[in-house]
Amino acid sequence: MKKPGIFKGLNKNIIVLSVTSFFTDISSEMLYPIIPIFLTSVLGAPMSILGLIEGVAESTASVLKAFSGRFSDLIRKRQPFITLGYFLSAMGKLMLFFAYAWPAVLLARFIDRFGKGVRASPRDAMLADSADIKYRGKAFGFHRAMDTLGACLGPLLAVYLLMVLKGNLRHVFLIAFIPAILSVATLVLFLKEKPLISRSSAPIRFNLKYFSTPFKRFLFISSIFAMGNSSDAFLIMRSKSIGLSVTFVILAYVAYNISYSALSFPFGILSDKINRKWVIIGGYTVFALVYLSFALFATPATIWVLFFVYGFYMAMTDGVSKAFISDMVASDSRATAIGLYYCVTGLLALFASVIAGLLWTYVAPSAPFIYAAILALISAILCVFLL
Repeated sequence: MKKPGIFKGLNKNIIVLSVTSFFTDISSEMLYPIIPIFLTSVLGAPMSILGLIEGVAESTASVLKAFSGRFSDLIRKRQPFITLGYFLSAMGKLMLFFAYAWPAVLLARFIDRFGKGVRASPRDAMLADSADIKYRGKAFGFHRAMDTLGACLGPLLAVYLLMVLKGNLRHVFLIAFIPAILSVATLVLFLKEKPLISRSSAPIRFNLKYFSTPFKRFLFISSIFAMGNSSDAFLIMRSKSIGLSVTFVILAYVAYNISYSALSFPFGILSDKINRKWVIIGGYTVFALVYLSFALFATPATIWVLFFVYGFYMAMTDGVSKAFISDMVASDSRATAIGLYYCVTGLLALFASVIAGLLWTYVAPSAPFIYAAILALISAILCVFLL
């Protein structure tokens, strides 16, 4: 039986990896909107600690993505890294249930993001390896769509559980472990890795001279953008400071995930038909407008619209960027290139989140959003002229 045209090019491994991400994001996004609130309201941590935890967690993942990507290319295997990474992330989520001080939250987030660092580059390389080049944007778009569909359901489930559990955040952490472990079971039962044809004998190194000029230019532009792209936790706390309740903050975050999920697949297909850089430029521009609006025009009524439009940015950049990188490099260095991209932009995310926390605390709550909008506009302009 032939697949319908819209699903043509999506094979079993692409679907299995997408379903795995679906389960994982149900778990992750059940927790992501409430961790900042848990930290600040229950454990009494200041905003600067929130910025530190998110920055350390994400930058840890990013450093590991570079090493896991390189090792995956060297041994020509993806599956062991993918399975181990999802398992570690599941354990990190379980640890949040036992956290009674902010350092314990830091440790749990570290283990969760350690797992993400181990799995992400090999997983994205397997997606690229599994897809024909003319369907590569579609494959990454479908994966992003399934991932984010889980991100839509996760916060909704969190809202329901908060009502049933009478606001007990700690029990939500425990329940979130269930879909996380289901993602691991999906991989173990259904993912089948095919041997890669070539074998790399290159030493482990991250010297940019071994990569193409277009990749280096894109990495440079992405780095500038990343210096302003702080954790989404600041969007959540900005919404709460404007006057939204915990429940409505979570629902606004769901609006973001709905547009992100619904549009990732179409924008992935669009990037197969036009130069991917134009889709990414559009995403950077949307990001700048949304962040500027969070700084200057946000009200309890407009927060919903801003979160929904923010999903356009993610749909236009997340999967498309990785498809773009996959186009620029050879298959035997694909995971390395994706890992290097993750590493550089993620380390700069530590800088961005720490700076955002300091700007919020010592300048004004609107300051980190203005700063991010300026860097996003600069990045969009550089894409036009350098790529």
